[in-house]
Amino acid sequence: MIDSGGIGAGVSRQSFLMHAVASPWLRMLAGVLASAALLGLYASGGVYWPLGFVALIPWLWSLDERQSVSGMLASSWLMSVAFVLVVFPWFAAGVGAYTGIGTFMAMLVLMLAAPLLQAQLLVFALIRRWARTRHGPATGALAGGSAWVACEWLLPKLLGDTLGYGLAPSLLLRQLADVGGAAGLSLLLILINEALLDAGRQLRQRARAALVPLVAALLLLAGAFGYGSLRLAQLGAALAEPAPSIRVGMVQSGIVDYERLRAEIGAHAVVRQVLDTHFALSQAAIEQHGAEALLWSETVYPTPFGHPKSEAGAEFDGEIRAFVQDAGVPLVFGTYDVDAAGEYNAAAFLHPSRGLLGYYRKTHPFPLTEYVPPWLDGPLLRRLLPWAGGWSPGDGPRVFPLQVADGRSLDVLPLICLDSVRPGLSIAGARQGAQAILGLSNDSWFTLQPQGARLHLAVASFRSIETRLPQLRVTSNGLSAFIDESGEVLVQTGMGDQAVLVGALPLRDPQPTLMLRWGDWVGRAGLGFLLALVLSALGHRALRAAELRKSGQEARASAGEFETRVALLTPAWRWLIAGLRVAAALALLWLGLSMLLFEGLQVQSLAQLRWFAAAVLAPLLAAWALQSMFTAQLRINGGRLLLESASQRIEVPLRELRELRIWRLPLPSGGGSLQLADAPWPTAVALQDPRGLRRALLAAGAPLVDSRPRPSLLEAVLAYRAAARRPWLDHALFKFGLFPLVPALPAFRLHQYIAFGGTFGELLTFGAKAWLLGLGIWWLSWSLGLMLFAALLRALIEPLNLACLALRPALGFSVRHWLEWLGRLLFYLGIPLWLLLRLLA
Repeated sequence: MIDSGGIGAGVSRQSFLMHAVASPWLRMLAGVLASAALLGLYASGGVYWPLGFVALIPWLWSLDERQSVSGMLASSWLMSVAFVLVVFPWFAAGVGAYTGIGTFMAMLVLMLAAPLLQAQLLVFALIRRWARTRHGPATGALAGGSAWVACEWLLPKLLGDTLGYGLAPSLLLRQLADVGGAAGLSLLLILINEALLDAGRQLRQRARAALVPLVAALLLLAGAFGYGSLRLAQLGAALAEPAPSIRVGMVQSGIVDYERLRAEIGAHAVVRQVLDTHFALSQAAIEQHGAEALLWSETVYPTPFGHPKSEAGAEFDGEIRAFVQDAGVPLVFGTYDVDAAGEYNAAAFLHPSRGLLGYYRKTHPFPLTEYVPPWLDGPLLRRLLPWAGGWSPGDGPRVFPLQVADGRSLDVLPLICLDSVRPGLSIAGARQGAQAILGLSNDSWFTLQPQGARLHLAVASFRSIETRLPQLRVTSNGLSAFIDESGEVLVQTGMGDQAVLVGALPLRDPQPTLMLRWGDWVGRAGLGFLLALVLSALGHRALRAAELRKSGQEARASAGEFETRVALLTPAWRWLIAGLRVAAALALLWLGLSMLLFEGLQVQSLAQLRWFAAAVLAPLLAAWALQSMFTAQLRINGGRLLLESASQRIEVPLRELRELRIWRLPLPSGGGSLQLADAPWPTAVALQDPRGLRRALLAAGAPLVDSRPRPSLLEAVLAYRAAARRPWLDHALFKFGLFPLVPALPAFRLHQYIAFGGTFGELLTFGAKAWLLGLGIWWLSWSLGLMLFAALLRALIEPLNLACLALRPALGFSVRHWLEWLGRLLFYLGIPLWLLLRLLA
């Protein structure tokens, strides 16, 4: 007998499985979960670091199957939640223990905040989809990777995490961080994931087509490994040179949870226990390990040093000073600093003979637990978050001398806890001359979550790679470590141990790196690439619109329809106006050359401004005023050429026109002279596109002859320039009258603050005339600078367009279009950005 029910049940199960596999939502979920599992293993470090090159592939595969934007966003949201779940469970446990809400509630909060904590996933998916649709997989991959690193640069994450940190176990690959930091490694991982995904997709269709992305992935890997090998060899050779050193002892006390101890034995007893423990361990470091300097952890002294709040606090301060003097070694330790603006998490530098050298104030206090932004702070928040801290952020890196008894001195850069996840601080400190990094951290909340401490150490090691500075990193309960210039952890303590660790810091300057020269540049470069893609898309759209507009104008001209503004000039007026323009151009050229060769590229004296006003602006304004006097509206209508101005109206039958002689020398602009059947026209016509006027006249029935039927290159250049012109952006009054106020006003305001203490300081001190004169000087100076810059751009654009017309005439208009827009971008965006960078610097 045959069991039909069994067959039916089997068929049903098979149908269900086939439907499940075919369901796009289930495939999306499977892709998200697979990538999350791989990323979880990758983040755990050790031997799993190669998984970073394939971890994103399942999610990217499922992402490509989502046709709708909503489906793609849903996939990105799920990926952000899964990423937080598998990579940061230790953070949820630490937050839950610190705040008292428990691990489950803390994880729930992190899951809800996942799209904000991992915003790069949503941005990546959107940009990648847009770029793949327009430009194909290769550009889509580069755009997506650029969006990823640009988002992480623009919106720094709470923990500073990025994919590249997972390559810390790879000695060779992590050396690439001195070129592009962890962000550069993240971009490398994304590109290789994309290349392998594309290779897998091509393999299903054409095996040979898969070779291109596969070879690209292998070349990226080979290049990264090759660079790492070369850099290690160079670094080894440099470090092999003998150099004196300073032995620094790090004290890991193992004392955690000050609040619990304070509740059990009292605040005075807690400080007593902490100091006695550190004194004993420090003495052992000096006597048994030859330590010449000491390093204690973050906030090890839980009260303001040097600003005692009580007599007991003053006694404790004195004990620390006395210990340093008796031991004869400098001490760097975590404490608090206080001023009128507030209290700071700080590192104090104490010298045995010179006393307190100063404080470094933590630049990046942890949000909410240490620091609350003023706009968010208030009684309601304090009631909701009673554990929120009240420290203020410091004002950036400081480099201190660490001088030992025999006079040897090492310039060191202190970083406190979260400071070590921000590459900008270590880079700025290295630029200030630091020779080593001293990291102070209180990782007590990682006591039960050592994975967090391991990740913190791995992230901190990248600061040594980027700057090629050795690093000593001390924590209250682990993991304290000595990190060399290659990012290698030479020795470290265990989690929860009470220990002394001594490292010898060499007295040598660091090896140069691209990160030191350019800073954390990969995110900025990614943003620039995306802006270039967007501008390219906008440029193509504008080009299509311009071509349609140009073809429409030509069609109207061919149909005999033509209308434009012209100037009716007699030969005398024409050459007078042309002479004024040429004189102004020569004066500007002379002024620019004198500044370039003799006076510098900034306005140095009022004499320059007087020359600019008299020899450049005055002739230009006179030429504009004279030409405006003869402006008229030209129209072709009803077989007649109509010219209307404020004072006259001229009508000429088209049959009486015999020739339009286009000027060989386009001064003061393009134009031509009309010839009637029986006499020459008394005035010439100045306009941008004389060839367009001729086409319209012929189309309307004028019996014109042309002694030069083919336009010259110069005429073509002028015609394309007229077609690419934008009335507002290219108007001289806007460019050199209004726009100079954009840089002039902030520069003038800064000058007023420096010289007179406020925006209207000169007005209140010397009156309105002096204040307006100062503003006028700044405006005129910027007008001069912008006119010189515009002349330089014009000197580049015109020969390029002329060369294109000579070599590839068919591309003349499109090349002119792109050159003009590039010039506008450099003029209207480049100058303000340059000024902003100058002001920030």
